[in-house]
Amino acid sequence: MQIMIYVFKTSVDNQTKFESASALLNQLLPESQWNFDLEDCDNILRIDSELNAVELLQNNTVFECIELE
Repeated sequence: MQIMIYVFKTSVDNQTKFESASALLNQLLPESQWNFDLEDCDNILRIDSELNAVELLQNNTVFECIELE
């Protein structure tokens, strides 16, 4: 399977939200690599994954995320 790169604008803007989001991402995407850029005004989340990250994250209740194109 091919690794895809996903980029999201998120609501993760502090350490508490980061820790909650990290736990969710590790659970949903255990074999994927991801990182947040909290210095960016959009609190960017980048995910490198073979799984469809959009489908997995679209209904999560931990943090808001909008896929960027």
